[in-house]
Amino acid sequence: MPNSSFKKPIIIFASGTGTNAEAIIQYFNKNKEAQVCLIVCNKANAKVLDVARNYQIPFLLTDKETFGEALFLEQLTGYKPQLIVLAGFLWKIPSSILETFPNKIVNIHPALLPKYGGKGMYGHKVHQAVKDAGDLETGITIHFVNQNYDEGTILMQAKCAIGQSDSASDIANKVAKLEHAYYPVTIQLLLQKQ
Repeated sequence: MPNSSFKKPIIIFASGTGTNAEAIIQYFNKNKEAQVCLIVCNKANAKVLDVARNYQIPFLLTDKETFGEALFLEQLTGYKPQLIVLAGFLWKIPSSILETFPNKIVNIHPALLPKYGGKGMYGHKVHQAVKDAGDLETGITIHFVNQNYDEGTILMQAKCAIGQSDSASDIANKVAKLEHAYYPVTIQLLLQKQ
């Protein structure tokens, strides 16, 4: 097994259940090319913290006052991340973090941007909007993060069909499968280009 010092460090920002975070952790535990070295969370009761504990990954809780401040940035840079990966993290990333990690922050959005993006469009709200519009397909978008919600350069998209009888929850399940399949692979490809 390679020495962990040769693995490329990744930091995950997450706010929720941590299913994408866990998929990424499991993927890189198998291929050994990278390692999730820290999980940053803004909710003390988020289930992603259980994921961190289960895989013995350090985590950092943040709040609105400290997020993006000098000490927070110092803690992040101490891990020397090759990428910061947003996995269901709902806060806007402040310019101090964007400037410290240019073109090193990626996000996954549960729709085909530019449709159903922007402030307030996340999780079930997105899937309900897709359902209400009567779309026949949806998918995921993986993109770089910039100063505006869901407007960074698109790195990849994947699609799935929607049946007329599909509920918003059915759509969410289809999209989650795409997320877990494509997000880790896209992260790996980005790391290989660095």
